[in-house]
Amino acid sequence: MKIAVLSTLKNLYSTRRLVEAAHGRGHECVVIDHSKCYVGIKQGLPSIHYNGQDISDIDAIIPRIGASVTFYGSAIVRQFEVMGVISANPSQAITRSRDKLRCMQILSGAGIGMPITGFARSTRDVDDLIKMVGGPPLVIKLLEGTQGIGVVLAETKKAASSVIEAFYGLGNNILIQEYIKESKGTDIRAFVVDGKVVGAMKRTAKEGEFRSNLHRGGSAEIIKLNKAERETAIRAAKELGLTVCGVDMLPSDRGPLVLEVNSSPGLEGIEKATKKDIAAEIISFLEKQYTAITQTKKERKSKGGQKL
Repeated sequence: MKIAVLSTLKNLYSTRRLVEAAHGRGHECVVIDHSKCYVGIKQGLPSIHYNGQDISDIDAIIPRIGASVTFYGSAIVRQFEVMGVISANPSQAITRSRDKLRCMQILSGAGIGMPITGFARSTRDVDDLIKMVGGPPLVIKLLEGTQGIGVVLAETKKAASSVIEAFYGLGNNILIQEYIKESKGTDIRAFVVDGKVVGAMKRTAKEGEFRSNLHRGGSAEIIKLNKAERETAIRAAKELGLTVCGVDMLPSDRGPLVLEVNSSPGLEGIEKATKKDIAAEIISFLEKQYTAITQTKKERKSKGGQKL
């Protein structure tokens, strides 16, 4: 296959590992900056160009779409899909998961456990919003934040009201969530590929910090998921339509609670913690898809050539 990793930074660990894994399994692999791609929309002949060249010969793509370019990146993935190119994640699932509110609404409707979450737009709703999620302490999140950025723990009602009003005053959309004290600064990331958990780690926040993100100085170690955690991760990925993702969960007294589902999860933390070749799992999934599609095409061609 000819595989393209859609990434704006080719030297990132995740990008490099995907290229290495593809080459190691005998495939051609290129890194394409999706923010610099442009599309041609023509009846029966959709196309994508990059650096002045038509790149319609790609067989499969692995989208690594950053939050800041979700709209444009998803449009590029969608164009590849229109052209019949295999994608590690569908464009619709990427946009669905990237919108934290939409993600929570979908998971809630499917009966998947999550922290109680509130969403509003007016400062006059603050008191009832705080009450809705169980009162302080509570967590306030920017709707489009990543890597723990824009996540605040408010320990009192007064602090919560001040932070919420400040975010609203700046025109930001936010979520308010209950604080799960029994998680004690830890969370779990389960890496799901093609409906299976291929690796999992427990992340622990550094001292004095409640966010366990590795980008915030947290540490990671391999963990064996229990049945509920494994099933929750797989169900969350399925409900959102993601075939490659990281599912972040909090351990709680009422079972695992999904915090977020990441359509472009980093590979460095999970590979170093688990010592597993997660990149190869993603390439293997693309191979499976490519083989199935190729076989279907052969069968259709064979049937079309048969004489009646």
